[in-house]
Amino acid sequence: MTDLLARARAWAAEDPDPETRAELTALIAAGESAELADRFAGTLEFGTAGLRGALGAGPNRMNRAVVIRAAAGLAAYLGPGGSVVVGYDARHKSADFARDTAAVMTGAGLRAYVLPRPLPTPVLAFAIRELGVAAGVMVTASHNPPQDNGYKVYLGDGSQIVPPADAEIAARIAAVGPLASVPLADGWEVLGEDVLAAYLERATGVLAPDSARELATVYTPLHGVGLETLTAAFARAGFPAPLAVAEQAAPDPDFPTVTFPNPEEPGAMDLAFRTARSASPDLVIANDPDADRCAVAVPDPSADAGWRMLRGDELGALLAAHLVRRGAAKPGRDVFAASIVSSSLLSKIAAHAGLGYEDTLTGFKWIARVPGLRYGYEEALGYCVDPAGVRDKDGVTAALLIAEMAAEARRAGRTLADELDGLALVHGLHATDQLSVRVDDLAVITGAMARLRAHPPTGLAGLTVTSAEDLREGVDGLPPTDGLRYTLAGEGVAGARVVVRPSGTEPKVKCYLEVVLHPDSDLPAARARAAALLSALKPALASAAGL
Repeated sequence: MTDLLARARAWAAEDPDPETRAELTALIAAGESAELADRFAGTLEFGTAGLRGALGAGPNRMNRAVVIRAAAGLAAYLGPGGSVVVGYDARHKSADFARDTAAVMTGAGLRAYVLPRPLPTPVLAFAIRELGVAAGVMVTASHNPPQDNGYKVYLGDGSQIVPPADAEIAARIAAVGPLASVPLADGWEVLGEDVLAAYLERATGVLAPDSARELATVYTPLHGVGLETLTAAFARAGFPAPLAVAEQAAPDPDFPTVTFPNPEEPGAMDLAFRTARSASPDLVIANDPDADRCAVAVPDPSADAGWRMLRGDELGALLAAHLVRRGAAKPGRDVFAASIVSSSLLSKIAAHAGLGYEDTLTGFKWIARVPGLRYGYEEALGYCVDPAGVRDKDGVTAALLIAEMAAEARRAGRTLADELDGLALVHGLHATDQLSVRVDDLAVITGAMARLRAHPPTGLAGLTVTSAEDLREGVDGLPPTDGLRYTLAGEGVAGARVVVRPSGTEPKVKCYLEVVLHPDSDLPAARARAAALLSALKPALASAAGL
């Protein structure tokens, strides 16, 4: 305890933030040994996701002292003479962390640019290549709970960092001395509106000039920063203005109307559906708080709310099919890509169109680096529809493209549900679902993975496990990662797959399920059977993992 208190007092003495300094001083005075031990149990780990964690004082939290050290390590990695652009969202402390980063970069002899105000992550990813800088930093925790914040790092190609850059930057961070030794300087440049205007021009360029625009939409940014940018993009493209969900339209770092500000989470879309029931739009569109993800719901009288959320895999397939139909992907040249936890349907669409296809590890840091990439997605609502403009997921351009597709379908007397049926009849019904378990103790995740490795299942929900692959060993030419993949077979099943992995950004274990059936012409029966199989797989897998 004496050593812990000494470390806490030393941290407080150099903490540049009066709020976290007072917070830590109060914990010391109250003798909160358990809380102090947690905050000083280690240092937030810098990796391919940068930094992400709960706000608060101490090295195991997100705070100005941790951010200054991270920025100093990044500056040392880049070396003087280069330039960096910094973006930030509207979360607690985001603006402070952005200014601290700019001050460190300037003090280290780099030129720093800061976006003019809280803006979506894809605007920052675009600005990196637009400005020709050496690196970019986005201060955001994306769709994490309100108590979190994060620090995402990109290099000059506009893609998020991957090994070995992450380890090299982490080593530079670890070598940073006392905080007082980090030089800080004014003189960074706050960018004007021209960078956003350039992004909007590029974003609306994903659309065909003569395509349909008649479409009514309800939109929610989930208290994030997407509203201004998305509505400006829709106006520039000629779509009618989306009707914003009033209670969630303004940025609010406390996210007061949702438990988790993620369109995939139960209850997050309730207000959007309530607005839609009054307005009767063609689509409901949502972004997560930093607007790099996009969610879409379609009318469905059989659903409780009258609306059905499209799964990330469904939207991913629709966007791919639309690009193919428009001739925006060139056979023999362009490549589609998806993460290994996403549906295998994209590979079928690509093959049918004469396009290349590549599986990647989870995360756009991998997808964006696929040579010849024309389109990539991952099932967690992330879509890259214009990699030449933004080499990351972009919820604004994805919303534009799906609106174009829906408007074109509407003009032809069809719906997005009809388009999904058409894909199923051509390529087979690819039904996906997910078992996601949030934990308070990370040991639960470690235990689940260990149990599955020690006792791999031989069958799940009446399906036989025909292969079990440990992704730590590296499979199909992919880098090693902590995950397990099972291939399953059964009567009347054209294919089935399960992938289990710990989340890289949240305290969750995630299990990704896919069943493929040949529906012939009886799609309702095939969908019912696929839904039954997926429902049975969830408890079977949970039991096998001890969850």
